[in-house]
Amino acid sequence: MKSVRWDGKEIHPSKIVCLGRNYVDHIEELNNAVPTEPVIFIKPNSSISNDICYNKNDAIHFEGEIAFLVWSGKLCGVGFGLDLTKREVQSRLKAEGLPWERAKAFDKSAVFSEFVSLNGNIQALRMALYINNRLAQKSGYELMLNKPDNILSEMKGFLSFEDGDLIMTGTPKGVGVINPGDTFSGKIFENERLIVEGAWVVK
Repeated sequence: MKSVRWDGKEIHPSKIVCLGRNYVDHIEELNNAVPTEPVIFIKPNSSISNDICYNKNDAIHFEGEIAFLVWSGKLCGVGFGLDLTKREVQSRLKAEGLPWERAKAFDKSAVFSEFVSLNGNIQALRMALYINNRLAQKSGYELMLNKPDNILSEMKGFLSFEDGDLIMTGTPKGVGVINPGDTFSGKIFENERLIVEGAWVVK
């Protein structure tokens, strides 16, 4: 199984449970409707990758997110995550009323920094994504339509979490296409203090 790292330990998530349309500005960016209930989808363990990989056949968009690691049924770790999306495929599937798996659950579609234990105020968390040293996305707890603890409770209403499973909390505006050679730097802050970061070059 694919793995992530949490405080230096290797963890094997059974799944990644993702929340869509959790920021109003991103909903408007893609001309979507504001959902009446959380939009939830799942990426399998096989989607986890240490690298961001370009696909010459399908345009892949980056979506930077605050991600959490679940342990003993609680949000215990936090890290930076990239939900990579085949946007044109997703748009076609949505237009036809079909599931999104081909656009969201493909191999190497979930890239993460290391996770660190949650020791502070979850309400102080925010993220920033830099591409080629330019700020591409930023977000924080206060801008989420659905807050992390509520997200976990909603998800538990219909599925079970194994220790090490991951939650992705949605992306703010600023998504775009990845290009070969792009440098990505994803950072998670608690207020102004940087607590974890990851860096990648698109292959």
